[in-house]
Amino acid sequence: MNPTRPSEPPLRFAETINLLQLLLDLHDHAVARTPESGRVAVLVELALSAAVVSWWTRWQPSVIHTALRAGADLADIAKTTGLDAGDVVRRWRRWADVQMRLDISGRPSVDPAEVQAIERRLVSGVLRPPERLARLSLESTVQVGL
Repeated sequence: MNPTRPSEPPLRFAETINLLQLLLDLHDHAVARTPESGRVAVLVELALSAAVVSWWTRWQPSVIHTALRAGADLADIAKTTGLDAGDVVRRWRRWADVQMRLDISGRPSVDPAEVQAIERRLVSGVLRPPERLARLSLESTVQVGL
């Protein structure tokens, strides 16, 4: 159950780390705000909205990766996210590249073999015709070795 009053606004963006609490806070502030609430209430809502967008932008590619690992195809992911297939591939690829470079106790955050298997699936025809441009983009990325 949500508290009757919104929690205190974050002092700095970096202090806002719990996405679910952030969403609840945004909801609570938006519902509690009235035209008479004033400038600070609107700015709090704006800050919370910006934090949600920032978190989601960083979180979405990892969920795309999870969906790909679970066997979802690119067309379904694109439809579900509202992105075009090329954007899905670019976001996932950028995230995967960073995760493979992370060194956690001598191992990458994501198994490069798993990423390569997903890339092969994407390139080998899992893509449906509307995603041809995304496939061509992915193929050229793989060939260049980026």
